[in-house]
Amino acid sequence: HAVKGSAFGIVPLSDARMTPDLRDATVYYTVLGDAAAQSGTAAALESAKGMLRSTVGKALGLRHTPTLTFVQDDVPEKARHIDALLAAARHADAEVQRLAANAQYAGDAQPYRIDITNTGSRRDDDEDEGRDGEDEDADRDEGGR
Repeated sequence: HAVKGSAFGIVPLSDARMTPDLRDATVYYTVLGDAAAQSGTAAALESAKGMLRSTVGKALGLRHTPTLTFVQDDVPEKARHIDALLAAARHADAEVQRLAANAQYAGDAQPYRIDITNTGSRRDDDEDEGRDGEDEDADRDEGGR
């Protein structure tokens, strides 16, 4: 939707919300430009409010024409901020990928590798120690009775 008037050209309307009783309407508009363009558009909409309200009343055909309140929409500003955040995240991701491409492991490439040749001799030692401990426990139990 666009509002065209001699004082301010074309103003994109991004949203309009009415109260449940249809007495008040808030109209959100967007201005692409600097602060002077934004304040000029706000002043032009405010001065044309009566004419715009009359046009809305005729188009809606309601018993009571709603009062109009114009609010500058901050969606474009928020969208620019989100775009900047996404660009920064993309840049950070690219930097991490660049660093990771040339990275090497700090220690062994496979730190959980098990050397099978050393486990066989160690198992025999553990079994002997376990038997000795069991025999000592059995001797203590018999002596205590």
